[in-house]
Amino acid sequence: MPTSEAALDHERRLDAELAGIDALELADAGRRSLPGRLWTAAWPKAAAVGIALALWQAVVASGWRPGFVLPPPTTVWGALVEQAGKGTLWTSLGVTVRRAAVGFTMALVIGVVVGGAVSQVRLLRAAVGSFITGLQTMPSIAWFPLAVLLFKKSEAAMFFVVVLGAAPSIANGLIAGVDTLPPIFVRAGRTMGARGHTLLRYVILPGALPSFLGGIKQGWAFAWRSLMAGELIVIIANSRSIGERLEQSRQLSDSPTLIAYMLVILLIGILLDALVFGAAERRIQRRWGLRS
Repeated sequence: MPTSEAALDHERRLDAELAGIDALELADAGRRSLPGRLWTAAWPKAAAVGIALALWQAVVASGWRPGFVLPPPTTVWGALVEQAGKGTLWTSLGVTVRRAAVGFTMALVIGVVVGGAVSQVRLLRAAVGSFITGLQTMPSIAWFPLAVLLFKKSEAAMFFVVVLGAAPSIANGLIAGVDTLPPIFVRAGRTMGARGHTLLRYVILPGALPSFLGGIKQGWAFAWRSLMAGELIVIIANSRSIGERLEQSRQLSDSPTLIAYMLVILLIGILLDALVFGAAERRIQRRWGLRS
């Protein structure tokens, strides 16, 4: 009996020590409320915006360029409010976002298919592996002359360039993820009966997800830049996009409106990175045990 009591007492002390360690690990997460976490995430970005606005105002105040060429932040804000009030901003934003969503979806599907095939077939890897990297490094603007010849000045020309700009990055991201996947994962999946599509769907793709997400994020950056270049070059009648507003403002020497739409483009990139890709990265890191 004394032996069993001593063992029980030892077990209780061990449980208490482990509970203390768990409390230390989870203390920070338990103390921080949702407003606190939001503030922690938001204040660095707010500080960066404040610094950028201060520098902008300082450059304007220096007289480096006339006010009608480089207006102050307040003037640009007024132009942005005016465009939003007239509905012009929202119409243009809707056209551009729709094009971006369609083009990027096409690039994502093609990138996944090509990347999955190349990562699994050695002959394809040897034949087109370097070709995909070459396409990724090619400037998107160089595709527009061919796109206009093939599709005239249409949305198809924009989608053509967006896909060629984004799909190689997505494919390379998937290939890199598969290449860095521990072989034991694949062997374990085959041991449990996974073959072909099932192995790719339930073992390879989930294991390659961290690198694949990096490729998707880079692909979106290429798609967004390609689309903006396309909207500046390919002007389609009765389709008021953000790129067309930029070109129109340049022709009219309307610097406040021009800069206002440039800030909208920048803001879309920041919001997507923070709300979509950033959230996806955090979720994947938690699933892989890389963060609490």
